[in-house]
Amino acid sequence: MQLTEAQAQEARRWLEDGMKLSEFQKRLEKDFGLKGTYMEVRLLVDDLRVELKDPEPPKAPAPAPAAAPAPAGGLVDAAGAPAPGAAPDGPAGGVSITVDTVTRPGTLTSGTVKFSDGQSAQWYLDQMGRFGMVPPVRGYRPSQEDLQEFQMLLDRELQKLGI
Repeated sequence: MQLTEAQAQEARRWLEDGMKLSEFQKRLEKDFGLKGTYMEVRLLVDDLRVELKDPEPPKAPAPAPAAAPAPAGGLVDAAGAPAPGAAPDGPAGGVSITVDTVTRPGTLTSGTVKFSDGQSAQWYLDQMGRFGMVPPVRGYRPSQEDLQEFQMLLDRELQKLGI
């Protein structure tokens, strides 16, 4: 692909203004009648000695307001909001569970449980159907009532997932 000096100057200006390669390819055909493959256009950009500009990174979202406490006994998503289909009128108590949107490697499903005493633990169901829980504090044991409520909530969630 060959450009005259005037065309080369115009093409450099387009690229320096932040034009994307696909737009540049279309503009070459429209304005100069030059049709080329992606690779030919890419080589032309190299010949013009112009560095393509990276697109601006997406702006960081505004900080979210402080999350409201999770509904007692209800499921919450990663942002702390009630999960779709979560029962807001769940059993009384302070146990809540979340299900990971991306499961831990080697598991069918995984998530986090928060007990009424404020302690949290990671839980998982492995590919062999075995349940496991990893508390952050070694030797931590939740109360029997919290365990029963957790089992009930987890059973409901597993049924939803078809497990």
